[in-house]
Amino acid sequence: MDKLDLHRLPKHIAIIMDGNGRWAEEQGQDRLYGHYHGVISVRKVVEAATEIGIKYLSLYAFSTENWDRPQAEVLGLMSLFVDTISKEVPDLHQNNIRLHFIGNLDQLPDEARKALASATSITAQNTGLQLVIALSYSSRWEIIQAAKSLAEQVKAGKLDPIQIDEACFVQSLSTKDFPDPELMIRTSGEHRISNFLLFQLAYAELYFTETRWPAFGKDAFIEAIMAYQSRERRFGKTSAQINLDI
Repeated sequence: MDKLDLHRLPKHIAIIMDGNGRWAEEQGQDRLYGHYHGVISVRKVVEAATEIGIKYLSLYAFSTENWDRPQAEVLGLMSLFVDTISKEVPDLHQNNIRLHFIGNLDQLPDEARKALASATSITAQNTGLQLVIALSYSSRWEIIQAAKSLAEQVKAGKLDPIQIDEACFVQSLSTKDFPDPELMIRTSGEHRISNFLLFQLAYAELYFTETRWPAFGKDAFIEAIMAYQSRERRFGKTSAQINLDI
């Protein structure tokens, strides 16, 4: 952590937490065992993000595609979500962390939706780390929902199509209150985005690691940020232009 440049931290980090099931199988355990240990890694990363001053942290917890997994695993995950949120909210609240949930939350069981609503309400006034949890989330679904919303506004005469630009579109996304991620981390050796924040990750630095999520802790998180800080972010400009801007 001493090697970090605290003046060049990414404001928003997104993480695809992959490899829970494979890690468990490598331990000779069932897949839910990996998900339970994945919660420990979430806690470690949230603590590290808070310590160094990251403003926004988005975690891909459950995709719409995950509903197609074996029913026993899905039911176990839903139970784990409810249990984890109930246990962790007091500490998150005490540490001034605010919880946000994005995705097609209507697909979640009633008990899960109630737990999310309670956690959101309890932490609503907190001003520290903004922790965004993507549940039953699909970026394509989000983009389609945004397009429908804009179409309805046009149909109702509340919006002129000529007014639709990038800023307008962003306001229809579920992440409208957050800046775009500058760093996206994916664990477990997969090199793809998997329908996560497709619009928002347009200029993010992508960092892939072979480490399974349950084995990913503070040191691995810091290493990812150090890799981010070693890169030159040009946004279409040349290196010379970037140096002039500095």
